[in-house]
Amino acid sequence: MSNGKIAIVTGAGTGIGKSVATALLKAGWNTVFVGRRKSVLEEAIAAAGPCEARALAVACDISKADQVDELFAEVIATFGRVDLLFNNAGVGYKSTLIDEIPVDVWEDVVGVNLTGSFLCARAAFGAMRRQNPQGGRIINNGSVSAHAPRPGSVPYTTTKHAITGLTKTLALDGRPFDIACGQIDIGNALTEMAVPMTQGVPQANGTIAPEAVMDVERVAEAVLYMAGLPLDANVLFMTVMATNMPYVGRG
Repeated sequence: MSNGKIAIVTGAGTGIGKSVATALLKAGWNTVFVGRRKSVLEEAIAAAGPCEARALAVACDISKADQVDELFAEVIATFGRVDLLFNNAGVGYKSTLIDEIPVDVWEDVVGVNLTGSFLCARAAFGAMRRQNPQGGRIINNGSVSAHAPRPGSVPYTTTKHAITGLTKTLALDGRPFDIACGQIDIGNALTEMAVPMTQGVPQANGTIAPEAVMDVERVAEAVLYMAGLPLDANVLFMTVMATNMPYVGRG
């Protein structure tokens, strides 16, 4: 059964975003699948199968302010409100030392991971603040890289540390408007992007080694828990990770 609530998930065509958007849809959330390629979004919705809740695919480059404004205008015109934003869309880059990273790569990663998250949070906050009943929840996808970098990951790690600042500030600024904001920091969920981890990736000690991974469904379950809380409660930060990944300890 649909719960009547409206969720927006960015980067919903593949990976973590697809898994979370599908889980929300099956749990009764009317869910907006957002990404750059509408055909991929429609395939993700079709793969979810029949659901009581409604799914909508909207193509959007979240690094573009005008497209984000159009996205939220379409959602509000269709559903009337926004109850949840999962700020998930993100890009990375191969392991590279800072002096070999092209400036356009830096700008692209910052544009999607940070500016895109800001633009979507800005639009969601505005909608949640002005709707009746007021309020909603924003969940930012941080990453374990919000706490500890991988070698050669300056653009990605910098943006994920910045997401923590966005989360904390929104959690504070949202209080008068019943807007909760939290962050999920994910470690080694097995998506297409994470396949190289099973084969070998650079470690802090200079070696190349495979790492433990976990099923991406564990992330979806965690986000569902965060999303399902009443607005007087909030998971400010949650870390969900493959148990045996080399995160806790000395490198």
